[in-house]
Amino acid sequence: MTPFTETFTSRPVRLELEDVVLNGDLAVPLSARGLVLFAHGSGSSRHSPRNRAVADVLHRGLFGTLLLDLLTQQEEIADALTAEFRFDIELLADRLVGAIDWVRAHPQTSALPVGLFGASTGAAAALFAAARRPNVIRAVVSRGGRPDLAEDSFDHVRAATLLIVGGNDDVVIELNKQALALLPEPKELQIVPGATHLFEEPGALDRVAELATSWFARYLHP
Repeated sequence: MTPFTETFTSRPVRLELEDVVLNGDLAVPLSARGLVLFAHGSGSSRHSPRNRAVADVLHRGLFGTLLLDLLTQQEEIADALTAEFRFDIELLADRLVGAIDWVRAHPQTSALPVGLFGASTGAAAALFAAARRPNVIRAVVSRGGRPDLAEDSFDHVRAATLLIVGGNDDVVIELNKQALALLPEPKELQIVPGATHLFEEPGALDRVAELATSWFARYLHP
């Protein structure tokens, strides 16, 4: 991996989309070779320590990142009580598509090839968004994701898709295997031995970050 010796800018951004304003954190190395948008999963946000750990490794690989809150503060409060938004894949995908369009128009990121990193239900939103922007999204990585919830979009996905699942996450492994059989090529399933759904075991998240960075290095290129 490229040694992380290059300066990069990191700042909060507000994405003014058609019907909502989303908060995000944008970090772009000066010689960035791509940009990865993060779609968080159930009960998470742009402050997710797991996603930030992966983003840090991507920065060392000279990839920019945009970590997003796909829900507003009021929606996050409601979702914590009712879980009404976390499985609204259409809503999450709509907002992720809006973020994709935002980075394509933003001067700092408009020239960069774009990939998506989705966790849990955010992985389904990422695949739906990739299907709706097939000429923009070149690669998708799912961490402990539910790609099966996006099955209706698979025929339109053109991005290279990597599914990463913990070896002890039996139910999600099976769901990912079923999705893998239906996804178009290029595709791959990587199972991290000994890891559970949140990859909290020592070294598990490091392996996720390594796999994701290698995947984006392979498929995010001009």
